[in-house]
Amino acid sequence: MGVPSRPGPVVQRAILTSELQRLRQENGVTQEQVAAALDWSTSKLIRIEGGAVGVSTTDLHALLRHYGIQDGDAQVAKLTEIARDARQRGWWALYKNELAPEYLRYIGYENGASIIRSFQPLLVPGLLQTEEYANAVTIEFVPTPNQRDIVVEVRMRRQEEIFAQSEPPQVSMVVDEAALRRRVGGQVDPGVMPRQLRHLLTMIEKPYVSIEVIPFSKGAHFGMGGEFTVLEFADARVNDVLYLEQTDVTVMDPDSRITAYRAAYENLRQLAVRPDETGRFIEEIIASMT
Repeated sequence: MGVPSRPGPVVQRAILTSELQRLRQENGVTQEQVAAALDWSTSKLIRIEGGAVGVSTTDLHALLRHYGIQDGDAQVAKLTEIARDARQRGWWALYKNELAPEYLRYIGYENGASIIRSFQPLLVPGLLQTEEYANAVTIEFVPTPNQRDIVVEVRMRRQEEIFAQSEPPQVSMVVDEAALRRRVGGQVDPGVMPRQLRHLLTMIEKPYVSIEVIPFSKGAHFGMGGEFTVLEFADARVNDVLYLEQTDVTVMDPDSRITAYRAAYENLRQLAVRPDETGRFIEEIIASMT
């Protein structure tokens, strides 16, 4: 299982908030009681525990002392380091004025994931797109050239940041055959899609990437309802994340939808051609386009 070189600020904040919630619960006190003891508003502690805001070193140490952990304790140093990392700006923060907050939040989690599982019914997954394919797709959905450039730039940066890690996450993709058959970019350059498919052949040679294809012959299936991604993390303190791209919604455990989508993903895999046949399947599609 891949472990990110650095989990990134979004995942670090999730770890920190999990620890702070655990410590409070182990002390048997409510948010209202802790806030009153520290002369804080309850809303301040709610925002800190919910990850809506960062926590300063001063406030963190005050919380830990209230929970009986003194400044010299090794746990204080560790949580202080995590808190500092959580306050850093991820590379995606540069685009906060151009892209939706939920999408940027998802990127932050993706950047620190150890396993990325995704299903795509109509498009090649973003992490596996070539730049020319990404441009050909984006021009159909994003009206202004400047915005299109940003969308593609971020998609390429996501790939760079994920696959350049010393131990990249396991990236497991299931796609419908439709995603590979559609001649994206064909109106301008018939070679766009064959080159994209050859890129997929290159990617599946990497030990941390798998691509499985559901052939048309399998008929209707759950994935026809839309694309989805489930992220898992090496640190057990970070809940799984479900991202539904069509509705731009990020869901975190505990939530029954995550369990349902995990099961759906495995069911979709059962419909796909065997992983060792994926290369041949893609090569046949390339042959039909040339």
